[in-house]
Amino acid sequence: MKFMIQAGGIIGALAVALGAFGAHALKGMLEASNRTETFETAVKYQFYHALAMVLVGLLMQRAGADAVKLLGWSGNAFAVGVIIFSGSLYAICFTGITKFGAIAPIGGLALIAGWVLIIMAAGKL
Repeated sequence: MKFMIQAGGIIGALAVALGAFGAHALKGMLEASNRTETFETAVKYQFYHALAMVLVGLLMQRAGADAVKLLGWSGNAFAVGVIIFSGSLYAICFTGITKFGAIAPIGGLALIAGWVLIIMAAGKL
C-alpha cells in the first residue's frame, strides 16, 4: 500500500522532470527528429499511470484481502506498462531506432491489464 503510493509518486515526479527536460533542454533535438509528439505521449502515459498507482495504493488501504491482491497486481501492471510503453517511446526519441516501437504494445497491454484488474478488484470491495 505505502510502497504503491511511493512508487506512483516517484514515477510521477520523473514524468514531470522528463516533461520539463523535453520541453526545454531537448526541444531542438525532438523537433529536428520530429519526435516531439512521441515524447509527449510517453510523458502523458507515464504521468496518468503514476496517478493510477497512487489511486491503487489508496484503494488498497480500504480493501479486503481479495481486492488488495488484485489491486497489487494492478499497480504492478501499471509500473511494468510504464517502463515498457513509455520507456520504448523514450528510447525511440533518444536513439532514433524505431524498432523500439515494436515493444510498445506489450507495455500498452500491461497498462490495459492494470485497468482490468481495478475493475475486477472493484467487484470485491
